[in-house]
Amino acid sequence: MLESDDRFSKGPMNRRRAPRRISLSQRRDAPGGGEWRLRNDEQWRGQGKAQVREVEEDDRREQHGNENVPRGTCQTMCPAHELRNRELQNCLHRYELLAGTERDRRPRGDPLRAVKEYSRPAAGKDSTNPTDLRPPAVLLKTVCYLIDDIAASRQLHPWTEVYSFAFDRLRGVKQDMIIQRVSGLNCAAILEPTVRFLIYASFRLCGESLRLYDPRINDTHLQENLSWLLDCYATGTGPHPNQEEFQALGLLYNLGSARATQHIMELPKRLRSSPAVTLALSINRAFLERNPVRLLRLARRLNFLQSCALHRHLVSCRRDLVLIYSHGYSSRNCRFPLDGLAQLLSLDTSLAARLCQAYGVEVNRDNQLVFSKAAFTEPEQEKLHCKLYHNIVSENQRDHRVGNIIHGCT
Repeated sequence: MLESDDRFSKGPMNRRRAPRRISLSQRRDAPGGGEWRLRNDEQWRGQGKAQVREVEEDDRREQHGNENVPRGTCQTMCPAHELRNRELQNCLHRYELLAGTERDRRPRGDPLRAVKEYSRPAAGKDSTNPTDLRPPAVLLKTVCYLIDDIAASRQLHPWTEVYSFAFDRLRGVKQDMIIQRVSGLNCAAILEPTVRFLIYASFRLCGESLRLYDPRINDTHLQENLSWLLDCYATGTGPHPNQEEFQALGLLYNLGSARATQHIMELPKRLRSSPAVTLALSINRAFLERNPVRLLRLARRLNFLQSCALHRHLVSCRRDLVLIYSHGYSSRNCRFPLDGLAQLLSLDTSLAARLCQAYGVEVNRDNQLVFSKAAFTEPEQEKLHCKLYHNIVSENQRDHRVGNIIHGCT
């Protein structure tokens, strides 16, 4: 489906394709203009419980559909057998320890906090034991726990460790889903917050040491989960009230991809013409036309998570803008105001000056730019420091809480 390379088309649910039927329903509580109404934590938790009940009912219906598929019976986030083994091996994460036993020689695990680890498939290992598999409703509760109590916690830090723990446990959730062939509404309900978490992490941890965060690994899993989610939309019966949001996020994250563009153009007209998708298409067109001024202007209309999805393309976009101006205003007697270019770049003046200097553009004492196409140079990647130029994204975050962002309540 999406992505510029082949791995995006290899989602776990791509083995069978049913006739494409996509829900065109809109989010009931969404205001006009495609902006989601901000909900507080209490409102989310009420909605989350209702969603879990829907997943439980849907799961009971699916159990009658295919008796040969393994069905999990574990009702806790971590199977009791695994919890005992990890206690004996002293392999519990500090987020999973029972309060008061942290300093013991062999700390105990808290059944309410321990979460099943991701484990690689191994020869002779039975991964289909129902007591070790969590049904979809428990998987959704696990994802909500990882978001509300781990990722969104203000007490747990550093966030690189928070991410590492949540990322591994979400891989375990995905593994249980694949073994049980979870699909339809169950699948979408679990994948949506997972995709949001990975998109948010790609922005928040941008520039961190590879020892703490590998953007390529995060990208691989984000593409796989996004592909699987969009496949759920295409093959399921719905309703999928968040489909517009994720169709737009998929295009913004894979900006310039022919496959991503084709996927959007094949959507039903009413979905393709929705506000979020229309804006994403306009930004994608500006990217393909190498029109960075229009792209950056449109990017100011994105919400925070959409900006996170777009942010990895901003370095090349700003580079194109500086290159165009270096050719268009290349003259000994021509001066261009730094403030004007900073506004176009969506950066403050000091960062705009630093960016221009990195590309060989002179900044004189009067804060004016002296462009010269001969002086334009390609800096080393390390000198760009993408994290320094996150203004356009950070301004959109404002007071949004991590939990609200990942639950789609912004």
